[in-house]
Amino acid sequence: MQAAERSEDPADLFLRLEQLNDIGVALGRQTDISRLLETILVAAKNITNADGGTLYRVTEERTLKFEIMRNDTLGIAMGGTTGVAIPFPPIALYDSKGLPVKSMVAVYAVHHDRSINIEDAYSEDGFDFAGTRTFDASTGYRSRSFLTVPMKDHENVIIGVLQLLNAKDRATGAVRAFTDADLRLAESLASQAAIALTNRLLINRLEQLFESFIGLINAAIDDKSPYTSGHCERVPILTMLLADAVNNCQVGPLKGFTMSEGDRHELKIAGLLHDCGKVTTPVHVVDKATKLQTLFDRIELIDTRFEVVRRDLELEVCRARLDGRHNGDGESLAATERACAARLAEIDEDRAFLRHCNIGGESMRPADQERVRQIAARYVWRDPNGVAAAFLTDNEIENLTIPAGTLTREERRVINHHIDVTIQMLESLPWPRHLRHVPEYAGGHHERMDGKGYPRGLTRDEMSLQARCMGIADIFEALTAADRPYKKGKPLSEALRILGKFKENGHIDPDLFDVFMWQRVYLDYAAKWMDPEQIDAIDTSTIPGYVDPPVQ
Repeated sequence: MQAAERSEDPADLFLRLEQLNDIGVALGRQTDISRLLETILVAAKNITNADGGTLYRVTEERTLKFEIMRNDTLGIAMGGTTGVAIPFPPIALYDSKGLPVKSMVAVYAVHHDRSINIEDAYSEDGFDFAGTRTFDASTGYRSRSFLTVPMKDHENVIIGVLQLLNAKDRATGAVRAFTDADLRLAESLASQAAIALTNRLLINRLEQLFESFIGLINAAIDDKSPYTSGHCERVPILTMLLADAVNNCQVGPLKGFTMSEGDRHELKIAGLLHDCGKVTTPVHVVDKATKLQTLFDRIELIDTRFEVVRRDLELEVCRARLDGRHNGDGESLAATERACAARLAEIDEDRAFLRHCNIGGESMRPADQERVRQIAARYVWRDPNGVAAAFLTDNEIENLTIPAGTLTREERRVINHHIDVTIQMLESLPWPRHLRHVPEYAGGHHERMDGKGYPRGLTRDEMSLQARCMGIADIFEALTAADRPYKKGKPLSEALRILGKFKENGHIDPDLFDVFMWQRVYLDYAAKWMDPEQIDAIDTSTIPGYVDPPVQ
């Protein structure tokens, strides 16, 4: 188990030290865990001139998991970025009784927290190399020298094991034992690698924690209203579909736009947080499915008033009948009954009309708004105390005459305030450099290209392309969503026609709309997120603002 004692060429050693320094820098820059693990093993092989090696990671189940395997002579490359799974099961660190397993070299290195340098596995006592011999017998390979080094994090906890196989002489290529210099360099590399790996794992866990926290905020919004849950999930997805389409588009004004993985991550986070301010929006406004809904739908109160008016009228007829029998005036009684029947029909018609108005819609005619006011003036009813009262209150008239949707101007202002809160919340956070644009991306999805949007009235030139992407995604999702309390999801063709009109009137970015159409982003989205009955045939000639893509 002693390292080979041989003189080292100072020039070669200096070169390897420089290589070790370069490796440390490269490890610090690597952000993908699989690539990082692969870089560690490949670097260790190169710096010691080993023919093969394996990198294990310590798992929470107290095993050593095979992560990366390489053998140059046999052409073996498994794990990491190769896409080739390692067929060997994890190595247990403890037996069924909970006692440490020490027969395997890699396991021994973990339990004893020490590096192990073996000159020849076939002549080494104290370790179980049965698996190695079986491997050699099946491949014709000869495993000889082993260098096994534990990898420890900043808290001195072993998180993995680096095992190198068959060091080779750089001049002759003959297999040799690992030297003292090899051992020291491998331990130095293992130390740097463990720190790099720990840092990357920590960053990944912090990112996972952050995204889980975002999910917690969205869950709180969802818990307030089931009508917002799908929106919070779908808008980020549609935003990324459109951004990726722009990134891949090779024609038009946006063909030079590119996004790195970091850029994509930043936009994804912004998409997930774009409506976080809704956590403060009153639920009765978010869930307002009808014009008269507050904690309950007040149309029922108006129904009750109509019933009171009906019964008052019916009582009047009953009195007339009694008077008619007493006085013998049958003709007068018949006329009263005819007038009562007409009046009752009018009451039922007005009642049905108000119930229809209460549903809301995309537009309400001025004539229908005026009819609501006439109905309010036409009827008088008496409250439980017998006091004459207005048939419709001012608030009920205001709500029933809402020109579009189900929200009054004040309620719309309350809804719109969520974006102010979103911006305030996001701008108060100490964003790291790679996420510094999140507030701007998330806070711009209600702006318009012509400056008539809110909350800041930004124009197209004042907005990033990412924020403009989110604006289109937010609108298209709202048009096609089938889970809103106040409307049905629109068919795909109708939603695209509306979006095309928005392009023409300066609401959305025209270049992004073109890419949305050219790359058929709407179809990718519809296939997964829209009801099948909404997905109808698309004739681009009927889409306002549509232009054919330029020829490359």
